[in-house]
Amino acid sequence: MLIRAFAAWIGTVLLLWAGGLVWFVHSFATPIAEPAAATDAIVVLTGGSLRLESGLELLREGKGHMLFVSGVNQQVELADLLPIAGAHPDWITCCVVLGHEADSTLGNARETALWMGRHGYRSLRLVTAWYHMPRSLLEFERALPGTDIIPHPVFPEVVKHEGWWESPGTAALLIGEYGKYLAALFRPLLMRLQPNVFERQR
Repeated sequence: MLIRAFAAWIGTVLLLWAGGLVWFVHSFATPIAEPAAATDAIVVLTGGSLRLESGLELLREGKGHMLFVSGVNQQVELADLLPIAGAHPDWITCCVVLGHEADSTLGNARETALWMGRHGYRSLRLVTAWYHMPRSLLEFERALPGTDIIPHPVFPEVVKHEGWWESPGTAALLIGEYGKYLAALFRPLLMRLQPNVFERQR
């Protein structure tokens, strides 16, 4: 009886996990929300293709006053963006800011919150890959309460959301990102249960 109950519990957990994974993959692989809306800032999270290009294009279209690129390598400077920006140095200097401190999605959110606070901005368009958007939104909404955040996912060709289970590389990426999302989701609860462990890891 005990073994049967344990097996049923495991089966329920696996079913919930699988259902959550399906929701995770399909809920955020959707068209861009509010494509015409303008915000105070455009925020790009580095780490994948199309993100910076999309952010620069949004800035050109007037969708934000400033473009903040979070999590940039320490060796990268504004001049390095000129080939992508179409070689307009004045435009880059006035309207693009690089953040070099963040090394994680949580760090992106905190770095952006500090920058937004210094400028008094209250709205942003968040640019990152569609599969990274759930965790990014979670962290940004926590770090920037009261801020209007418009998700602006980009869709790298190498990561397909249709038939993703047929590609081992894509499946591993999405399952890994889903696991990171769950860890971020439950982090506040774990911090309350084991505050000393998390304090040592900060």
